Amino acid sequence: MSKHIVSSYDQDLESVQALVMKMGGLVEQQILDAARALAERDEELAAAVRLNDRAVDALEEKINEQAALLIALRSPTAGDLRLALSVIKISASLERVGDYAKNIAKRSLVLMQMPEIAGSTGAIRRMAIAVESMLQDVLDSYIQRDVGLAGDVRERDLEVDQMYNALFREFLTYMLEDPRNITPCMHLHFIAKNIERMGDHATSIAEQVIYLVSGGMPDEPRPKTESVPTSDAQGA
Repeated sequence: MSKHIVSSYDQDLESVQALVMKMGGLVEQQILDAARALAERDEELAAAVRLNDRAVDALEEKINEQAALLIALRSPTAGDLRLALSVIKISASLERVGDYAKNIAKRSLVLMQMPEIAGSTGAIRRMAIAVESMLQDVLDSYIQRDVGLAGDVRERDLEVDQMYNALFREFLTYMLEDPRNITPCMHLHFIAKNIERMGDHATSIAEQVIYLVSGGMPDEPRPKTESVPTSDAQGA
C-alpha cells in the first residue's frame, strides 16, 4: 500500500478505537449514576440513566459500521483483523453493561415507591463502584495493550461474585424476617445480579484484550466462586 493509504488506514483504526473509548466512558458513568440514583432515591437521575442508554446504543451501531467497513474495504492482515473483530466484541459487551445500568435505573424507580431496606443500597453501590473500576482498568489495558492489567481485571471478577453472593444471603434473611420485604428485596436482588453480570462483561473485555495482544484466549478458566441459585436477571 502507498504511504497515503497506510496513513488513512491507521487513521481509520484510531477513529474506531476512539469511539470504543468514548462508549466505555459513557458506560462507566451510567454504572455510577445508576448506583447513585438507587442509593439517593433520585428519580431524576434514574430517568437520565434510562434516557442516556440511547447514546450507548448509537455508539455501538457506529462502531460496528466502521469496523465492518475496515474489514470489507481494507482487507486487514491478521493483527489488524483481530483489532477490528475485537472492537465489535468489546462494543457489544459495553452495550450489554449499558443495558444493565438502564435496568437498574428502572427498578430503582419502582423501589423508590417502597420502604427502604436499611443498608442494602450502600452495599450495592460499593459493588457497582468495584465493577466500574474493573471496566475503567480493562479499557486502559485495551489502549495500552497491557495483558497483565487485563489479567488482573479477570481475577477481580471473583470479588464481585463474592459480593453478590453475600448480598443474596442478606436479602434472603430480610425476606424470611418479614414478608413485607419480599418485593423490595426481589428488586434489589435483580439489581445486584445485573451488577454481577456487568463484571462478567468486563471480564470478557479483558479476554478480548489478551486475544488481541497474544492471538489466543487465556488458557486458564475464569476464576469463579460458586454462585447462589438465581433466575435470569435481565429484567424489564
